[in-house]
Amino acid sequence: MVEAYGPGPEETMSRDERAALQQTRLRELIDRLVRAGGVQGERLREAGVTGGEDVALADLPKLPFTTKQDLWDSYPHGMLAVPMRDVVAVHGSSGSRGRPTLVPYTRGDLELWAAMCARSLVCAGAGPDSVVHNAYGYGLFTGGLGIHQGAIALGATVVPMSGGMTERQVRLLADLRPDILTCTPSYAVRLGEAAREAGVELNLKAGLFGSEPWSEEMRGTIEDLLGLAALDIYGLSEVIGPGVATECLERDGLHVNEDHFLVEAVGEDGSPVPEGTPGELVFTTTREAMPLLRYRTGDVASLTTAPCPCGRTLVRMSKVLGRRDDMLVVRGVNVYPREIEAVLLRHASPHYQVIVDRRATMPRLIVACEEADAGLEQVLSAELGLSCEVRVLPAGTVPRVEIGKAVRVVTWESGEAPLPGL
Repeated sequence: MVEAYGPGPEETMSRDERAALQQTRLRELIDRLVRAGGVQGERLREAGVTGGEDVALADLPKLPFTTKQDLWDSYPHGMLAVPMRDVVAVHGSSGSRGRPTLVPYTRGDLELWAAMCARSLVCAGAGPDSVVHNAYGYGLFTGGLGIHQGAIALGATVVPMSGGMTERQVRLLADLRPDILTCTPSYAVRLGEAAREAGVELNLKAGLFGSEPWSEEMRGTIEDLLGLAALDIYGLSEVIGPGVATECLERDGLHVNEDHFLVEAVGEDGSPVPEGTPGELVFTTTREAMPLLRYRTGDVASLTTAPCPCGRTLVRMSKVLGRRDDMLVVRGVNVYPREIEAVLLRHASPHYQVIVDRRATMPRLIVACEEADAGLEQVLSAELGLSCEVRVLPAGTVPRVEIGKAVRVVTWESGEAPLPGL
């Protein structure tokens, strides 16, 4: 039986206590950025900020943003705020022109990251008696190693499977009887189907599934296949990696670890949006090697300070609704892939791909899936406000993703069809 663990004092402090801590850490961050110089320090000086004492927490929305373009422009180490000898690890995420966005870590950064991932596991009901089956990829991508370090910090047993080798994964799920599963939501579906085909009885109680936006309908599919509580976990390499925010077992929004990551939601013009209104997430970090002030993530979600029955007083974010740059504009209609998935998983297989066909002057939206209810085309068109074509393909046509993120949206510019049978 897994011992029940609850939130720590940093997660349950009053809003006033946390605001005082946040202001102290914000001022310390600004002092470090000004001393370090670089693009962030120069922007602060241009804004009239010479040190942390010039700024209160309420002034945060007035401070300059940092963007991914800044990270690309400073590649590989232009955003570094400590001597290179203090860097003990480098991770990264995909970037433009094949170059990754590199993110350095000090020893203190790794300890913070492990602590945040341990918090995430506790949100899922894990404790030192847990066995964590970790099927996130290990390597430059932060997913696998972040959860791995968090499980060790918690004192749990971690099974470092990484992605792929699904038959072996199912065997170890059966033999080692883990209670916690961590992987992408698309791979959770793959594991669930493989376990069901093999007739394997699972012992899983909860799972942390992230690195891809996923819908409530996908949650239902995963929970049905694996017999667990499917929880969302959010993070990005530039901030720290997984562990920035996590759902608890209440499954009503992700608790943002705002004692270390100040979060805002802003509109297209960069101004704050009202609580509960979707906006672009902006994070300010306390990490050492590459601290970021007001980093625009491109991820769209809403924030709430409403209390949670779990006792955590941290601000909560909704599931990521999409990215500012992945919104599809087809014949003048804006739609996020997640909105399409929400409809599909009520009426079709979880194995699907959305194709934006741009071979003609007027683009078309094609939804390819392996199973579908009759009338899906009409349902999609009615709910999205956009006519689309549904193509039902033979089982196995849509590629199963075992390593990395699922490719849900592709553009058909010319040449052969993205999937056979289109």
